[in-house]
Amino acid sequence: MVRNYIIVTASYWGFTLVDGALRMLVLFHFFRLGYTPFTLAFLFLLYEAAGIAANLAGGYFASRFGIPRMLAIGQGLQIAGLLMLSALDPGWGAVASVAWVVVAQGIAGVAKDLTKTASKSAIKATSAEGSGQLFRWVAWFTGSKNAMKGIGFFVGGLLLDLVGFSHSLWLMAGLLAIIFVAGLLLLPSELGKAKSSKTIRELFGKSRGVNLLAAARIFMFGARDVWFVVGLPVFLYANGWKFLQVGGFLAAWTVAYGFVQAVAPSLVTRSPDGLSREVPSARLWSAILAAVPIILAVIMNSTDVARPDLILVVGLALFGIPFAVNSSLHSYLILAYAGSEKAAEDVGFYYAANAAGRLLGITLSGVLYQAGGITGCLVGSAIMLLLCCFITFLIPLNPVPLAERAAATKDGGLPTSSAS
Repeated sequence: MVRNYIIVTASYWGFTLVDGALRMLVLFHFFRLGYTPFTLAFLFLLYEAAGIAANLAGGYFASRFGIPRMLAIGQGLQIAGLLMLSALDPGWGAVASVAWVVVAQGIAGVAKDLTKTASKSAIKATSAEGSGQLFRWVAWFTGSKNAMKGIGFFVGGLLLDLVGFSHSLWLMAGLLAIIFVAGLLLLPSELGKAKSSKTIRELFGKSRGVNLLAAARIFMFGARDVWFVVGLPVFLYANGWKFLQVGGFLAAWTVAYGFVQAVAPSLVTRSPDGLSREVPSARLWSAILAAVPIILAVIMNSTDVARPDLILVVGLALFGIPFAVNSSLHSYLILAYAGSEKAAEDVGFYYAANAAGRLLGITLSGVLYQAGGITGCLVGSAIMLLLCCFITFLIPLNPVPLAERAAATKDGGLPTSSAS
């Protein structure tokens, strides 16, 4: 079990490194070509929209065909997306270029979320010592993954300066090809196989806990991406920062954010049942998180701010701490609430909501930045986090999946907890 966990984690590290580098390559390359913030946001729309369907499908097919196959499909699609982007011709017009990039990004979005769902499901499949081990493994996986994404941000900016757009994409495709082959050779093909849903209604018939966590996830990640993906890099560049500096800062922030995620279990009081203290902690940290963009928006709206870029950088550092703890708690809670037979489907449903949140955030980021600058993005973030906080207070302390509860009720018995 530990061996499979290590292999999946290492595989996802490589994939995430490439995915982070790809985001910076696309953002900086097209910003340098003169694209507006709204157009830059548009380049990522299909990337996020495709992820919604990819997570749902990934959860279903991971249960049916096994996690290693879904990892291989995701990695293969990412290689195809990278090669497609590398074929972009500088002589094409703006419309053709944007359309080509949007489609390639859509393929990359499907690849990322198939791989994420399969990888997160593997944690449930390989964890066998109850909620304590599950929380530690989820926290380490999520934190280390985001640290690799941060390194990818820096690598993307560095590669763009050193070897250019196309050559960077070829190098990343080669790295993924190595990971692709290693996964096929090292992972057991039956890992994660389980009973899959037979109807659409059954696929979407989640427990109250899973549904509420998914709703909270939409607004939590929308609140981050509404200012992190487009607004922040463009704002810093407009205030005199260079591409490598912006990429380096985003990398450092994401690595630190990943570190906080990894140590989150030590910041949260644990309970024997895995929920009675963890859920209240999620409520507390969501309230703390909502306060940060509200305070930042007030400060940034002041007319006498001498270095708004530095204030925003400090504010983002403060934002990252409660956001990382919240993210780690939610990633653990979804696996605690997930049914043991269909954990991959529950995880896929949850991360479909995650993709929907990023889509919402990115869509609003370009619009809000052009309408109200970085302050407009912060206001949008604050509103979404207040909604996330409200939903978090509705999350129940009973992890029993809806299907198990219905079966128990039908048999005249009491449902039992699926989280040990």
